[in-house]
Amino acid sequence: MNRILTILLSAFLLTAAASPLHAMPAVADVQTFTLKNGMKVLVLEDHGIPNVTLQIFFKVGSRNEYPGITGLSHFLEHMMFNGAAKYGPKLFDLVLENAGGSSNAYTTENVTSYQDWVPKSALELIFEMEADRICSLALDEKVVESERGVVLSEYTTGYENSDYELLYDQLRAVAYQSHPYRWPIIGYESDIRNWQHRDIKEYFDRYYAPNNAVAVVVGDVTLAQVKAVAERYLEPLPARLPPRPVHTREPEQRGEKRLLVYKDVSSPHILIAYHVPETGTADYYALDLLSSILSTGKSSRLYRTLVSEKQLATEISTYMPQALDPTLFYVYAICTDGVSVNTLENAIFMEIDKVINRGVTEKELRKAQNNVVASFYRSLETMSNKADLIGTYEIFSGGYQKLFTATDAYKQVTAAYIQGAAAKYFRKTNRTVGIMEKSERK
Repeated sequence: MNRILTILLSAFLLTAAASPLHAMPAVADVQTFTLKNGMKVLVLEDHGIPNVTLQIFFKVGSRNEYPGITGLSHFLEHMMFNGAAKYGPKLFDLVLENAGGSSNAYTTENVTSYQDWVPKSALELIFEMEADRICSLALDEKVVESERGVVLSEYTTGYENSDYELLYDQLRAVAYQSHPYRWPIIGYESDIRNWQHRDIKEYFDRYYAPNNAVAVVVGDVTLAQVKAVAERYLEPLPARLPPRPVHTREPEQRGEKRLLVYKDVSSPHILIAYHVPETGTADYYALDLLSSILSTGKSSRLYRTLVSEKQLATEISTYMPQALDPTLFYVYAICTDGVSVNTLENAIFMEIDKVINRGVTEKELRKAQNNVVASFYRSLETMSNKADLIGTYEIFSGGYQKLFTATDAYKQVTAAYIQGAAAKYFRKTNRTVGIMEKSERK
């Protein structure tokens, strides 16, 4: 299920038999302040265990790139662990681990995020270390070339080992005509091989600015403690001119697009994509619930009909990513041995047409909402999940406050609304169909 879906419907939780361990924090529990350099800091006190999570979101992803420098967002995620002025090569993780902590990071089309988990005794240390690599990241030529090789290897092995990843990237390049969502997060191979040092430095300076970031702190701390260390270590970082907004909008698709990808697969794969709105719009919530109705669990429509009953597919799923700009709703399936891809494709379209023509039942709608509640409980189990959800909502929905009010958007979704959304977006002229099969050519 889509992660954004897991954080909503808190109103249902208030009437459920909720465990005290998973009590929903109130909007007033999140405290905020903004540093003089423009960095916004969100703080949620959580005194369950003596640990702290610091997560910094930079508003940069592959959508901010352009041909020639694709992949730089992902590459800089790698470089952020390769040394700075005070904490040199490989010291970031070593020092953090010696202090009893750990870290991770991820890059998407929309954001790059750095996650640190430490005992509360290391609160000041982690702020110092983050400030060091933001202020003075080492972009030594030897390290850059070494990490370039790592990313190239990741690029090659990713396509060699993942049938889905290859088909997914090929399909996006066809589904999008103009928008930068069309290239892979890792970038194009020719760009990876040819980034210049000035490209990397200029990109880092433009996007890794405090006024282009949001920091979230969750854990056994007070607002005063966080404010003191943030003002000491992060506030001296200089603000920069805001980067130019991404203004390219994908034009309306005017006809079905199709592509065929050859790879040594045992049975055909199919990936279907429909253009849909960005995260947070009214129709997005209806489509999110429809995704659950179609493919969450063995009793979902697509799984029950195409996997269990007709045995046309060995697996089937739907997915809609979080996105700052209009995105794609995906349907992915793998043919059962001996089943033609045309047979499976037509069966999928038949099930989608049933939603368009007959709608979904109230029972299906209630089940989808109940699935959200269960996922919501799981999202509250760790400090790191809370930090990620608060920051994600701050960036994708225009403010963390909507985490606590957007449940109404889901509660107001009716079966008729879902049917209307399906009819609006799941049109033949609005879809791209990708097929992966084994080539018979010599």
